[in-house]
Amino acid sequence: MKFSKKTDSAVNASTGTARLSFLKEQSIKTVFFFAALFAVIVVTFILLFLLRDGYPIFSEVGILSFLLGPDWAPTAVVPLYGIFPLIVGTLLVTLGAMVIAVPLSIGCAIYISELASPRSKKILKPAVELLAGIPSVVYGFFGLIVLTNFIRVSFDISSGETWLAASVLLGIMALPTIISVSEDAISSVPHEFKEGSLAIGATRWQTISRVLVPAALSGIAAAVILGIGRVVGETMAVMMVAGNAAIIPDPIWNILSPLRTLTATLGIEMGEVSIGSEHYSALFGIAVVLLVITLIINLSAVAILRYLKDGRAKGPVRKPFITSATKESLLRLAEFIGVALLLIFLLAAAPWWLAALALLIIIAWYFGRDWLSQNHIQTIAFGLVGLATLIVIAFLVIILQDIVINGLPALSWEFLTQPPKDLGRAGGIFPAIVGTLYLVLGAIAIALPLGVGAALYLVEYTREGRITKIIRTGVDLLNGTPSIVFGLFGFAFIVMYLNIGVSLLAGQITLALMVLPTVIRTTEESLKSIPQSLREGSLALGATQWQTISRVVLPPAVPGVLTGAILSIGRAAGETAPIMFTAVVFSSRFLPTSEFQPVMALPYHLFILATNVPGASTNKYGTALILLILVIGFYSVAIYLRTHFQNKARG
Repeated sequence: MKFSKKTDSAVNASTGTARLSFLKEQSIKTVFFFAALFAVIVVTFILLFLLRDGYPIFSEVGILSFLLGPDWAPTAVVPLYGIFPLIVGTLLVTLGAMVIAVPLSIGCAIYISELASPRSKKILKPAVELLAGIPSVVYGFFGLIVLTNFIRVSFDISSGETWLAASVLLGIMALPTIISVSEDAISSVPHEFKEGSLAIGATRWQTISRVLVPAALSGIAAAVILGIGRVVGETMAVMMVAGNAAIIPDPIWNILSPLRTLTATLGIEMGEVSIGSEHYSALFGIAVVLLVITLIINLSAVAILRYLKDGRAKGPVRKPFITSATKESLLRLAEFIGVALLLIFLLAAAPWWLAALALLIIIAWYFGRDWLSQNHIQTIAFGLVGLATLIVIAFLVIILQDIVINGLPALSWEFLTQPPKDLGRAGGIFPAIVGTLYLVLGAIAIALPLGVGAALYLVEYTREGRITKIIRTGVDLLNGTPSIVFGLFGFAFIVMYLNIGVSLLAGQITLALMVLPTVIRTTEESLKSIPQSLREGSLALGATQWQTISRVVLPPAVPGVLTGAILSIGRAAGETAPIMFTAVVFSSRFLPTSEFQPVMALPYHLFILATNVPGASTNKYGTALILLILVIGFYSVAIYLRTHFQNKARG
């Protein structure tokens, strides 16, 4: 009898322990599920609040009149709210940027994947990533000071702030995105394709141009689409160099005309509009249009890349996204369009002799290449690919050289430790440095637990299904949202609706939402790299799922999580648009003493110095240099950690 009671007690205790363990596991899974669902909730809230504040203009003016109206003059005696010139300006700038970025990017991607030595790759790939790490406001500053002046002098015009300046600058900014994705696409083509082509006597260039590039065409197309999304969503750089005239160039190919984009209009006018006015609603209407455009662009690219990834996972049985019958036609069409756009670009902007020379070279190539041997064609092609790579690296060197050489004289102990004086012409930038660190540390403190939790749910707690697809779509949508839209949402929801006000806290939350997809993606990839056998072994020994995750899976995944966190910090430190309306002031002598006070930040301080404060050249460059060191420092650490742990894993 006593033995039976003891046995019952042991069984009850065991049952109670098992129940507590089950409840604990379910509670952890539920927390991670809501962390994963958070991205979907944020996207929904962004759409709702933009539509809420933008609906009055659609109702008052009409959707078609708003989209196709020929004049944007919201401050006129009779306000006009037609955004067609802004849409045209956005499309023209994007077209010009792609004419510059696509050939250079694909050439550089071919060189890195097929021609570069392992030692060169170790230099080129980090260089391209550093090009991606330069903050947009630094690009804009370089464009405003150097590029526009070069265009003004070269073409003898009154101002260099033109469509040409915006397209050149945004083309440079799109290079890293297109290069990275294109290089991955070309490198992922099975080696059998290359070996088979070479085995039947094809030259290396024939193999690259007729086998590898056509096979990677879908991935290259996705890269170009992502590059277009990067250009369309850019705010600060285009706002600083495009001239910001809400007109359609006359004639339409006049690349020396000023123009204005959708994002620039939001950045320029949002800070001065009366809340709740018709003009205020019109700006939110622009944000809705911009968000729809960028979401379509980015989702198209994500769909192509996901299709390719699924196709590689399932093997060659899967029907190709682009059939071989159409690849040759698409390549010829792309070549024709590229040449035509290049000629239009040269005829519109270049001296007559340069345009004539380019035309002669193109004619000679088209009609003379049939007479050249394959070895001569290969030599010319490799020379052009190498030239494209040199141009890309030259962009990086020129920008860094200009900032470093002109910024070093400004650096001093006073500059780093004192507040600004005389509207930033004198004194230092200490409050801006500290304010930037406050913003990024607060942002990562919010985004990191949410991002890691979401990644854990997607990788460890669920299989691919409808809910997972919804969550991943939400993450993709959030990742493709322009930074200026985050700024408007932060202003409408956090600052106004929640009544937090323009403050450090509002900026931290807004930046956290912006970098959340980066944390989720890098953590997810890190978790997927952990062998499944480790999980199975832990579970077989009787460990719970959370014990397996916390003690077996997470420790080796920490380097990848840390890399994602550092990349997020770097991106947050260089952003201007999300904090313009939520967190910052231009000048403050004191550090914030509360989360509910506004702060200074390096990107915004540089923007105001560059665009509104004459006579502050030295401090402008000094601020740009400090911001560049801060952001590139974070990116460099992330690149080093990734390379270190990859080499360690191989060893």
